[in-house]
This record gives sequence, structure tokens and C-alpha cells, in this order.
Amino acid sequence: MTIPNMTLVDLFAGAGGLSCGLEMAGFRPLLALDANATYLSTYSHNHPGVPVVANDIRELDAAEVKKLTGLAPGELDLMAGGPPCQGFSINAPIRSLDDQRNHLFKEYLRIAEVLKPKVILIENVPGLVSLGRGTVVEAILKHLCGMGYAVGYKILFAGHYGVPQLRFRMVFIALRDGGEVVFPSPTHDAEAVANFAGSRELCQRILPLLNTDLKPMTTVWDAISDLPPLAPGQSLEVCDYPIAPQSSYQEVLREGSTVLTNHACAKLGKANLERLQHIPQGGSWRDIPFDMLPAGLKRARRSDHTKRYGRLHPDEMCSTILTKCDPHWGSFFHPFQDRALSVREAARIQSFPDRYHFLGGLTQQYEQVGNAVPPLLAKALGIQIRRLMHQ
Repeated sequence: MTIPNMTLVDLFAGAGGLSCGLEMAGFRPLLALDANATYLSTYSHNHPGVPVVANDIRELDAAEVKKLTGLAPGELDLMAGGPPCQGFSINAPIRSLDDQRNHLFKEYLRIAEVLKPKVILIENVPGLVSLGRGTVVEAILKHLCGMGYAVGYKILFAGHYGVPQLRFRMVFIALRDGGEVVFPSPTHDAEAVANFAGSRELCQRILPLLNTDLKPMTTVWDAISDLPPLAPGQSLEVCDYPIAPQSSYQEVLREGSTVLTNHACAKLGKANLERLQHIPQGGSWRDIPFDMLPAGLKRARRSDHTKRYGRLHPDEMCSTILTKCDPHWGSFFHPFQDRALSVREAARIQSFPDRYHFLGGLTQQYEQVGNAVPPLLAKALGIQIRRLMHQ
């Protein structure tokens, strides 16, 4: 017996990484909202037929939500999204989300109160735990519990779910009909050191007895070894695959795709090209001769900026994909080629399938990939949420 797809509303959807992964888990998007029209054009291109609202959530009317989804309150299965939070001072006392600077979280929960979904999923950065000395998390929990939801929260590591990246995300799951909130167990034997303060105890850990049941971690080379070479600044917007898949990860991400898209990378200046000659695989700015370093790094301590000007090691995981694959921001040089990662390589490391096409200019494409929730992490969450709904 086939279980019918469950319904999904994705707020702060961006280019659709969360929807992409939740679709893999059997959810059907009914509506997506984001304030950035370019990002939503990518969402629409990859989710044809799904209504999108390119607007600030503060302008989203409850009646419009009901009309666009065609659902009465209580019928929606899952509402998901990652509202930004910026308004809590580090010195602020415990308080509610009434502070206008926290309107985005507050507005997200306003829509939840209207739709009354069976499950609410909120994802954000791990630093949310310590922001405002915990006042943000406390306010969210208080609000969700006041709505009658059973709530759990944890920091998840994307590498545990097959994503070849050192990326952590803070995740809340709230169940309208009660029950214990249990998060998805790791499927891959990947490790990373949590470098954020005040929240390490919330991270999932792999117990030694479970290691034998886990798949090996996905590496950088597992993700990108089948992609054609590029020169700095070169763009292969649409091209054929040069070789067959070289890993099971590539086989999965190539499903449903007959051509390669978005394989384009940014230009590098002469100074960076010269610096690259001195950086080995797994190396960084420390390997560059002192007189060739940027002015800021000449003043840096050897313990600082550990990932800057890094060349990726093919047998390791990638550092967190950001909104720019800029060498001054982190470790984004290709393991073998003297260039930065392409948009498609960054998307592979984020676990986007190749059939997912990004619109807009090169800068906007990098932003969309870097801002996204890794689809394989979203898939793991979606599968677990379906289990929780039937517990």
C-alpha cells in the first residue's frame, strides 16, 4: 500500500533546499514564500505548479494562505522554514517574541497559529542557542508550548546524513498531537568538532557500538570527481557528463538528470592564482609565503582563520558552503585544479540533485546554494517526521 504524499508549506523557502529534501521524504509542497524574487524563480523552476509568494512574511495575510493552500485550519501536515532572528540583545532579559526586531520569528508563528499544522519544523544556525543568552530559544519554546505543541530541539550535523560537509543546523520539531520528539539517527560515520559556544551538549553523537552499522562518510571527491575540469571564470551552463558516476553518491544525485548545469566558477585575480601554487591539498593560508599573504592575514595569528585560502582535500569533507565560494572566506579551492569551486560543485557538496537548476547571475546562484538547507539533511528530517506522525 502506497502512503499518500503529505502536505507542506515552506516559509523563508529560498531556492528550495528544504522543500527538495522533504519531497524526497514524501511531502508535497502547497505553497512557498520568500522575500527574494530571484530565489523564488529558482524554486518555481524546480517545483512547477507550486504557488509562490515573493513577499515579506509580514505582508502575508492569513486568508491568502488558506486560499492558496486550499486547506482548512488543522489539515496541513507540515509547516517548515528558517526565520532569521536578529532582535535579541545579548543583555536582554527573558521575554516573549513581542520585540518588533524579532518580527520574522513572530510572523512565522503567526502563520502557524492560523494553519494549525500537525508538525512544525524550524531550522536555524547553531548560534541561536546562545543568542540573547538563550532568550530566543526560550521564547520559541514558550510560544510553541502555549499553542499546545510538544517540542524538541537539537543541533544536527549534516555529515551524519551523507552530506560531504562540515555543516551544523539547529532544528526544532513541534508535534500538535503530542508524543515524544525523536530526531533522526545518524546514517554515516562522520565526525566534526563543534566550534560554537554554549550548545555542544545539544549535538548528536555517534556511540561506539553503532559505528559498524553506519556507512562511511561522504568525501569531497565522492561528490565532485565526475565533473569536467574548468578554468577560473569558465562557465559550462549546460554540458554532457564526461564520465560515468564514480561513487554511489554521484549515482544518487545524477538520477533524473541527462545534462549538467550550473558548472561555472568565479574568476581569480593574479595574486590569488600565484598564492594557489603554494597551497597543497588540505592546506591553507599558512602555506603561502608571508610576503604573498593579503595584508589582513599578515597580521593574523597562526591559530586564526584556519580555513581561509584552503585547498580542499579529496578524501575529507568540505568546510561549510557559504554564500560565496571566496577563498578569503574559507576552504573553497578545488583539490586538483587551480580555481574556486563551481556552483554545481557547491550544490553537490550541499547534496542538491543535478536536476536542480539555479537561476540568476553567478553571484546569486552561489548565494542560493550557500543559504540552503542540505536536501539530504531535510530528507532525513522528513522521514523522521513521518515516523513521528504515525507513532
